[in-house]
Amino acid sequence: MKKIIVFFICCTFLSCKNYKSIPDVSGIKIDLTVQRFEQDFFSLDTGNVLHEMDRLRNIYPVFINDFTNQILGFDNTTPPDSVAKYVRLFIRDYHFVKDSSDVLFKNFDDEVKEIRTGLQFVKYYFPKYNIPRKIITFIGPVDGYSDVLTTDAFAVGLQLHMGANFSFYQTAVGKDLFPSYIVQKFTPEYIAVNCIRNILDDLYPDKSIGRPLIEQMVEKGKRLYLLDKLLPYTPGYLKIGYTKDQLKDCYGHEAVIWDFFLSNDLLNNQDQNITKNYIGDSPKTQELGEGSPGNIGAFSGWQIVNKYMGDNATVTLDQLMKKDAREIYEQSKYKPRA
Repeated sequence: MKKIIVFFICCTFLSCKNYKSIPDVSGIKIDLTVQRFEQDFFSLDTGNVLHEMDRLRNIYPVFINDFTNQILGFDNTTPPDSVAKYVRLFIRDYHFVKDSSDVLFKNFDDEVKEIRTGLQFVKYYFPKYNIPRKIITFIGPVDGYSDVLTTDAFAVGLQLHMGANFSFYQTAVGKDLFPSYIVQKFTPEYIAVNCIRNILDDLYPDKSIGRPLIEQMVEKGKRLYLLDKLLPYTPGYLKIGYTKDQLKDCYGHEAVIWDFFLSNDLLNNQDQNITKNYIGDSPKTQELGEGSPGNIGAFSGWQIVNKYMGDNATVTLDQLMKKDAREIYEQSKYKPRA
């Protein structure tokens, strides 16, 4: 029988960042160009699609294949006439998204600034990593890819960054595809977070699925800790995918959350039907009440890693990411105060 806990919605806790501890990366030069693929794609002559796609291939020699094959779902066996027909229909049906994105993303300066800063920290901590030199914005199917790391660029799908109140997300189809706890992350503020997270996943692929819950928690905590280092000026609630109030509540009830895992003997559970309730996207953590967010295990894992690194200042980020998750948990002696 799982212990049921009331998760209070109100919390007065405020977290503060120590910006003095953030390294100065202003001298690290990052060459980053922006290509607005959606502008070129939606302006092509739909009466001559195949010729126009060849023209785009000259401008986007690498990304055009990613777009047609991975994003639109074509392959080498797709008849050219079928490609042309689909492209015409796609441009017709998605032009309202493009028109709205033209307003919301009239320029991409804020997003580029944050991504560039993140890349400066990537080069500071991981100087040998070959960072992307381009950001390519696109509009693809809403039920397809959004932000991905290609062979030479960040590809940013604007169709899933139109703001939580965007008209399509509020339609019956939109609500069927995306529940509200997912839509809350469909904002421009998540673009830089997703881009830098993709680099993190490239550096350190997550192999924790199927492991005991505590190991999955710590692995997720490592990644959040690393995001804190690579995006030190970005609010923590964006990194974990909560609302601002949800993260405040979690900090205010940190000991209660941890006691829940201990009291219900969950840390060593490997049953994915159970562990999935505490790791990954979900509207809430049922046992903690209506005001609680999902992915609560990642929050506790984050605090475990914070505790461990606070006691082991000489451990590098690379050493942290490669260290056994259970060892981190045991050595952290994590015990939040009530």
